[in-house]
Amino acid sequence: MQAKNIIIATLVLALIIGVGFLFFKNGSDTIVVVNDAPSTTTEEVLPVEPDNGIGDTQNVQKAEDQRGAESVLGYSEGGEEIVAYHFGSGTREILLIGGVHGGYSPNTADLADEFVAYFKKDNTVIPSNLMVTVIPNLNPDGSEKTGTAGRFNNNNVDINRNFDCDWSATALWRSEKVSGGTAAFSEQEAAALRDYVVKYDPAIAIVWFSAEGKVYSSACDSTPSKASTELAATFATAAGYPAEAVFDAYPVTGDMVNWMAKQGIPAISVLLTNYQNTEWTKNEAGIKAVLAKYAE
Repeated sequence: MQAKNIIIATLVLALIIGVGFLFFKNGSDTIVVVNDAPSTTTEEVLPVEPDNGIGDTQNVQKAEDQRGAESVLGYSEGGEEIVAYHFGSGTREILLIGGVHGGYSPNTADLADEFVAYFKKDNTVIPSNLMVTVIPNLNPDGSEKTGTAGRFNNNNVDINRNFDCDWSATALWRSEKVSGGTAAFSEQEAAALRDYVVKYDPAIAIVWFSAEGKVYSSACDSTPSKASTELAATFATAAGYPAEAVFDAYPVTGDMVNWMAKQGIPAISVLLTNYQNTEWTKNEAGIKAVLAKYAE
């Protein structure tokens, strides 16, 4: 009887071991099965920094800070470059413009060129908070002509009648009718200056014309701002020119300096005494006084 029980127990144990072996074998087969089908999951690709994230590359400058010592605003109707020269590294920009009326008043471009040479020789006269930009010749096409013809661009438009302040297609120069263009900023020269002013927002602007020997503040459909009047007084007092609030010899439409006033920029017109002399000593004194005022 005891031997029989031992045999039964042995058979039961063998049965248990066999079942366990089959279970383990099936489980192992499941674990080692590999699914070779391609995965549909897309791995996220992270952007790579220029310096691979180690931080040893300088920050890229904004486009508006990359003017350098010289830049091109745009081109005249005749395809000539309109060039600006930049001096100093301050955040407040003083904009100086000559050559608006080309060969009709060549001394304005000559004076602006003298300031380019002056600042190239020694820009330490510019306070640290200021930048000075000089555009010597806004009307390069007109500069290739002489006399009255030089006043206009290649489309026979007076650039100083092409800005968006009381603009008119038919404008006046003295008692003569002249073209103000087909629309405000229809001329490439005016549009180039507009784009520059809108982009860089200069603190003030001084524009040279000829000839009268006076300084005028600016306004568009209003009285001149206090800032414009003070700028005119500062320049005129130092330079020895009379200052006037409004040019009223005849109606002026599409005026550049008045358009700047419309943009909230204090701007003045400096009319040289004649069409030949740059009156350097006067204008150097005027610019120095303005730089000192805006260094405050």
